[in-house]
Amino acid sequence: MSGSLEQKIEKLNQELASLKEERNKLNLEAKKWAEKRNAIHEQIKDLRTKAAGLKEKRDKLNEKVQELKSLREQAKTKRKEKHAPILKLKEKLRSLTERKPSQSMRNIQREIEKLEWKIQTTSLPVKEEELLINQVRQLEAQLSVHKQIEKSKEELMVLQAEEKALETEAKTYHEKLSELAEQSQKIHEEMLENLNKARSLKAEAANVHQKYVEIRQQAQNLHQKCVELLDKIKIFEKELREAEEKKQAKRQRELRKELEKRAIEKSKRGEKLTWEEFKILAEKGKI
Repeated sequence: MSGSLEQKIEKLNQELASLKEERNKLNLEAKKWAEKRNAIHEQIKDLRTKAAGLKEKRDKLNEKVQELKSLREQAKTKRKEKHAPILKLKEKLRSLTERKPSQSMRNIQREIEKLEWKIQTTSLPVKEEELLINQVRQLEAQLSVHKQIEKSKEELMVLQAEEKALETEAKTYHEKLSELAEQSQKIHEEMLENLNKARSLKAEAANVHQKYVEIRQQAQNLHQKCVELLDKIKIFEKELREAEEKKQAKRQRELRKELEKRAIEKSKRGEKLTWEEFKILAEKGKI
C-alpha cells in the first residue's frame, strides 16, 4: 500500500513540476506581452501629447490668421474709401484741365505783376485804369485755375500714395496670413498623422492586451491544476503518514509483546529483569 502511495506521489510530483514549468513559461510570456502593451500605451501617450501641443500651436496660428484677415479687410475698406475722393479729384482735374489757360502760371503771374505795377506807378485815365484792372482780374481767374490744378494734383498724389500704401499693406497682410495658413495646415496634417498613429497603436495595444489576457488565463488554468495536484499530493502524503504510523504502531506492539514474552521467560528462570522488562510486567500485573 505505502509503495503504491509513494509511486502515486512521485508521479504527481513529476506532473506538478512539469505543470509549474509550463505555467512559469506562460507567466513569463504574459509578462512580455504586458510590457509590450505598456510600451505601446507610452507611445500612444507621447503621440497624443505631441498632437495636443500641435493643436495648440495650430490654434494660435489660426487666431493670428484671423487677426491678419481682419487687418487686411480693414486696409481694403480704407483703400476703397480713398478711391472715391480720388475719382472725384480726377473728374475735377479733367474739368479744370479743360479750362486751363494757354499761358503758363509763371507768365500769368508776371503779367499780373507788370499790370499791377503800371496801375500803381502810372497816372492813367479812369477808363484805361478800369481796363487794366479787368485784365488783372481775368489773369487772376486764369491763375486761380492753375493753382486749383496744382492743388488738386498734389491732393491726388497724396490720396493715390495713401491708396497705394493701403494696397501694399493689404497685400502684405494677405501674404503673411497665407504663409501662416500654410504653416497651420502643415501642423494640422502633422497633428492628424499623430492622432491616426495613436488610433492605430490603440488597436494594436488592444490586440496585445487580448493576447496577454489569453496567455495569463492559460497560466491561471495551469496554476489551478497545480493547486489541485498539490491537494491530491497532500491527501496521499497524509494517507502515507497514517499508513506509516499504523505500521510503526503495529511494530511497537509486536516489539512490546516480544519484550513481554522475553521478560516472562526470564522471570520464570529467576533471571534479573531490565527496567523496561520490569515495567512491562508491572503494567500487565504479572509481577
